[in-house]
Amino acid sequence: MPTVCVLAGGLGSRLGDLTALRPKPLLEVAGKPFLSHQLALLRTHGFSDAVLCVGYLGELIEEEIGDVCEGMTVRYSYDGPELVGTLGAVRRAAPLLGEQFLVLYGDTYLLLDYRRVVDEWTASGDPALMTVLHNRGQWDHSNATYAEGKVIAYDKFAPSPDMEWIDYGLGGLSASLLDEVPDDEHDLAVLYHVLAIHGLLHGYPTEQRFFEIGTPAALAETEAFLLRPASASPEAGPEAPLT
Repeated sequence: MPTVCVLAGGLGSRLGDLTALRPKPLLEVAGKPFLSHQLALLRTHGFSDAVLCVGYLGELIEEEIGDVCEGMTVRYSYDGPELVGTLGAVRRAAPLLGEQFLVLYGDTYLLLDYRRVVDEWTASGDPALMTVLHNRGQWDHSNATYAEGKVIAYDKFAPSPDMEWIDYGLGGLSASLLDEVPDDEHDLAVLYHVLAIHGLLHGYPTEQRFFEIGTPAALAETEAFLLRPASASPEAGPEAPLT
C-alpha cells in the first residue's frame, strides 16, 4: 500500500476559539484526537506509513502523535514559517512519499474501501487519482465531471453548472506530476484541474457521504457518527449510501 500524505497544516479558522491553542487535527472527537481516528481507519485498510504535512502548531502534533500512532508509522514535513498551500506542502514532503502516493485532507473521515481504491487506480494505469462523490449540490458546490473511469473536468474555483460530482477528499499522485504546474502555484486543486484537462486523472466514484471537522457543526456531526456502536459503522465494510 502506498504512503498516505495527510494535509494537516491549516489554521482551522472556521472553528474559532477551538483552534486558538490547539491545531485542528488534535481536536478531541469521540474521546481522542481526530487525527488518531484517521490513522486508525487507514491502518484498518492495510496502510502502514503516513507523512503528516504540518504547519500551524505543527510541533504540538508531532509531540502528541509521535512516530507511531494507531499502528501507523508517522513522519513529518513542516511547511516552514510561511503558509505554502496544499500543493506546496506536498512538494515539501515529496522526498518522503515515494514515486506514487495518496493525498488525504487532514479534516475528513471517509467511508471508503481504501484498498479497493488503490487496486482500481493501479489497474487503470493513470498517473493520478481523484475520488469523487455524486454530490448533485447536496453537501457543497459540485466541482467535477466524472465519466467512464475518468475525472474529465475539475474546477474548484469556477465550477460549471452541469457539474454533479465533488472532490471527495482522497487523491493520488505520481511524484513526476508535481512539475506539471509552475513552481509558484501553491494550490493542489490547480494541479488536479490541469491533470483532468489532459486526461490523466483516474476517477473513483462513491455515493457515500463524507464526514469532516471544518466547522463546529460538522465537528459535532462527525463526533456523533464516531460514537455510534461499532456494529453500526460501515467504514470497514461495503460502500453504501448514507443519509
